[in-house]
Amino acid sequence: MRHFRVLTIGLALAVGPNAIQIHAQGPVVAENAEVQLLADGFEFTEGPAADAQGNVFFTDQPNDRIMKWSIDGVLSTFLQPAGRSNGLYFDREGNLLACADEKNQLWSIDPQGNVKVLIADYQGKLLNGPNDLWVAPDGGIYFTDPLYKRPYWQGRGGMEQDGQHVYYLSADRKSFERVIEGLVQPNGIIGTPDGDKLYVADIGDRKTYSFDLAPGGVVTNKQLFCEMGSDGMTLDEQGNVYLTGQGVTVFDSAGHKVAQIDVSESWTANVTFGGEDHRTLFITASKGLYAVRMKVRGALPSTN
Repeated sequence: MRHFRVLTIGLALAVGPNAIQIHAQGPVVAENAEVQLLADGFEFTEGPAADAQGNVFFTDQPNDRIMKWSIDGVLSTFLQPAGRSNGLYFDREGNLLACADEKNQLWSIDPQGNVKVLIADYQGKLLNGPNDLWVAPDGGIYFTDPLYKRPYWQGRGGMEQDGQHVYYLSADRKSFERVIEGLVQPNGIIGTPDGDKLYVADIGDRKTYSFDLAPGGVVTNKQLFCEMGSDGMTLDEQGNVYLTGQGVTVFDSAGHKVAQIDVSESWTANVTFGGEDHRTLFITASKGLYAVRMKVRGALPSTN
């Protein structure tokens, strides 16, 4: 196992003119901000999620650990082993929800690191591998279930589900159902703070779609949002959608590209807003954890 290396303490991010390319329409990055490497030495970083205080948790998936970058710039290991967790998201009670890929499960992890398995299968068949998730304002959970064959799966046969879909677990955890079908390989997922709209990236078809949401997990009105897939996603307070892959590409709510944030890694997996004021964009990209200061805050969950 490789050891990580912390390169920057704190979030007093450096400024400079070269690291970011901002398009003319509605720039969202702070003036002269520079993408800064905070720590490296990981195998593959994924799934960043910020808690209510702005601490950012992320996964080093091949090394089976969940890391924590605190608001005062301290990097630590939160949980290891971690079920080969991938995507992460905090619920309103402060539990860290995790797409635990080792046994294709959905987990809830309390602040002390105690694990509860929320979902282990669908209709008695093994899921492909929960990948990314979003928690709606009412506490319901939407998650994507693409298939990425893992070398650590022992004795597993072929795909047990009939495709790669999106699922919904109700807030009371009594109802679990498939809500989106017909995608090639759904991956990134995020919803608006009011719970009215859901974005799902079909990375296998290089497209991202928007859907309308109704109470009870009902998903309707599939619309093409943009001709780009994504690994992970987030939203800011203005409704801009952040997609990943080759750096971070930002689209406004109408699907127009407004900014490109370049990262010096071959692949950018995921993004989230964190820090005390939620104006720092944290980026998990291959071997490192990066951050850049923004003009906008992240789209904070509704408190209603």
